[in-house]
Amino acid sequence: MNIDVTSEHNAELFNALVDGVRQFNALHMGDESAKPLMVSARDEQGNILGGLAGRTVYRQFLIEVLWVSESARGSGLGRKLMVQAEEEARRRGCIAAQVDTLKFQAPDFYQKLGFEVIGRVSDIPPSPDRVFLIKRYV
Repeated sequence: MNIDVTSEHNAELFNALVDGVRQFNALHMGDESAKPLMVSARDEQGNILGGLAGRTVYRQFLIEVLWVSESARGSGLGRKLMVQAEEEARRRGCIAAQVDTLKFQAPDFYQKLGFEVIGRVSDIPPSPDRVFLIKRYV
């Protein structure tokens, strides 16, 4: 047996690992129908003002990243992006959304949108607290 460590991304290895997890999950949960879900906003020149990327899987919306440019912060754009994404997630049959964020990023933002804190990883200097949130749709 050989065990390798690398700091380079290896798409072939990554895909093999994901496929292995999917096969294992299918034994317990049935086939997966993961689908990307992305929402973006651009200005008149086509510059990205903000966006959200995630995926829907097993009736859940997993938010991977949400970003709003400094120039658009405070304008309500983040909320608009979330509303659009959550509407699409519900159309896809999702019953909940999940996200994690750092303490200095957006836990308050998500809580204002109805997410509840379900976990926290704290006291691992120099990292700030990581906050885990969920929003149930049903």
